[in-house]
Amino acid sequence: MPSIYDAIKSDHDAHRDLLNTLEQTSGDTPERREAWDSFYRDVKSHAAAEEETFYSKLISETWGQDSARHSVHEHQQLDDLMEELNEMDMSSPGWLTKFKTLKHDYEHHIDEEENEVFTRARETIGEEHNEAFGQRFEERKKEERGLIEEKREDSLED
Repeated sequence: MPSIYDAIKSDHDAHRDLLNTLEQTSGDTPERREAWDSFYRDVKSHAAAEEETFYSKLISETWGQDSARHSVHEHQQLDDLMEELNEMDMSSPGWLTKFKTLKHDYEHHIDEEENEVFTRARETIGEEHNEAFGQRFEERKKEERGLIEEKREDSLED
């Protein structure tokens, strides 16, 4: 089982790849739609799992409260941007403009997590717990992915 840091970083690397793929596509093509769907579902489940397993632990420490709140706030802002993009025509210039904002903001967020939050988190989550937190993160992400799929199926039936 990967450590919590390896699990989160692995997701971030996959998200960076999907962001680059999306940036290199154009219009409402199957390639863009598939990359967007993968990015959307994975980031949503990643953020929920991260908040419930990683940030919930960090918030227990005084130093971690501001950091966790800041990151959770960024999650909400990114979620809002993703929902706006979901409602837009992928072939419109406005979609690409908003996507570039999302890409910039998300890359800033994950760089901040990996370079600042991880360093401080290691003081709170002892090395002996890294794999247990990684396992909880992966399990929670899988549960969240299932909830996202259920919600998606329900909206398709309406």
